[in-house]
Amino acid sequence: MTTTVADNPASSRFEITVDGELAGFLDYRKDGDEYALPHTRIFTQFEGRGLGTELVTGALALISERGGTALPYCPFVPKVIRDHPEYLELVPKDQRDTFGL
Repeated sequence: MTTTVADNPASSRFEITVDGELAGFLDYRKDGDEYALPHTRIFTQFEGRGLGTELVTGALALISERGGTALPYCPFVPKVIRDHPEYLELVPKDQRDTFGL
């Protein structure tokens, strides 16, 4: 199983594919270097494989590479950040309490 996380700026979302098939996405709203992340979705046939976490960590890695910040409005994203504290720095310090971080 080969997975890939990539940005699809035309759709304002990060997408994860499994063997070339779209398996899910993480929507974003971009304002400058700030990414608001309102919704994560993994399609039913791909659930239970850890792809949600892989999608979020891949998206956060891309945001980090770009020097961006993240506002994790989707409740799943802060959970992933708590499990992967290396991404905590992407959430502005003054916003962390808002997201339980």
